[in-house]
Amino acid sequence: MKPFIRPLTVVCAAALLAACGGQPPKEAPEVPVEDRAAAEAADEAARVPGEEGAEARALPGQEGVQAYPMDEDPDSPLSKRVIYFDYDKSEVLDEYRPIVQAHANFLAANPRARVTLEGHTDERGSREYNVALGERRGEATRRLMLFMGAGDDQIETVSYGEERPVALGHEESAWEQNRRVEIIYQR
Repeated sequence: MKPFIRPLTVVCAAALLAACGGQPPKEAPEVPVEDRAAAEAADEAARVPGEEGAEARALPGQEGVQAYPMDEDPDSPLSKRVIYFDYDKSEVLDEYRPIVQAHANFLAANPRARVTLEGHTDERGSREYNVALGERRGEATRRLMLFMGAGDDQIETVSYGEERPVALGHEESAWEQNRRVEIIYQR
């Protein structure tokens, strides 16, 4: 029986190699599935009230430099970039929520856009207290923007406390202008 084992082994090995020698089966290419409902929901959430087509676009001849609607239309809700606060408070007042909403919508529609929220206070209180209050104001605005759809990585906060007043003076008319958060778009 030994003389048949060797040729049988060779034939089996050859058959096995022949079976493995073919081309691998082709895999079907992945076809992207379009979720129209999700896309429409995202488009709807990204719309700024009164702002059709409110998205960043490159300036002609200056690729990489973004032009924002607030740069082109002074009537745009995006052109308003200062939120004011009551004395010694850090809650965003109802009258400024539409401004925050417009900027949150813009950020949601433009994931590459980035803002810095600069918190400011009036001169009353210690330097340390005012820096902390400016930070609380910036963070309150940030949390509201995040709640309204902006991305966490799009918003940074900084507090200047009383160090950068816009109005000089030691009376309420000056102080109320200095109790603010400024929305600064990074270019």
